Amino acid sequence: MARYTGAVCRLCRRERMKLYLKGAKCDTMKCPIERRPYPPGMHGRGRIRESEYLLQLREKQKARRIYGLLEKQFHNLYVEAARQKGITGENLLRMLELRLDNVVFRTGFAASRNQARQWVRHGHVAVNGKRVTIPSYTLRKGDVVELRDKARNMIVVRHNLDTLDRTVPMWMDVDAEGLKGTVRDLPLREQIDVPVREQLIVELYSK
Repeated sequence: MARYTGAVCRLCRRERMKLYLKGAKCDTMKCPIERRPYPPGMHGRGRIRESEYLLQLREKQKARRIYGLLEKQFHNLYVEAARQKGITGENLLRMLELRLDNVVFRTGFAASRNQARQWVRHGHVAVNGKRVTIPSYTLRKGDVVELRDKARNMIVVRHNLDTLDRTVPMWMDVDAEGLKGTVRDLPLREQIDVPVREQLIVELYSK
């Protein structure tokens, strides 16, 4: 399975904002963007000529990196979102939010989406009582996501529950004691807190 294996903090610096890709480290002064809040590379501090295309590209890249998708995966999701009824940009964000790895992250059991994705791949997550190892698995209304028996005893899970102060989205119900979360309803745009202007992504792919 293809995945990004480069330096994660470079991605935040490229977007000039914290994307919270490394969990707790992003909230400390060890976060590189605190010391070097400019893009990486030789010309990172140089003057950048703003353009309409650049704004659209940066929004698309930002969304990709927040959810941890490669370009082909992201484009395929956009194509599927464009086929659905409703506003394409909102459909795209809804599909991203309903990915299994993102839902595990939203429950607060995992410190980052990368950690949640690893747990799914290693078989530590069950959907409606059945083990699912596909991070891109799309959940539906009423689906129950829970950690399996082996994962319930992991120290990192208890550490995350004790230290993470993350607000559960309105479209989910989370049982911290039972280590399970339920998709109560499909997420609306106002319930998705990612700093992305989805309309610019639609404009970019519509060219």
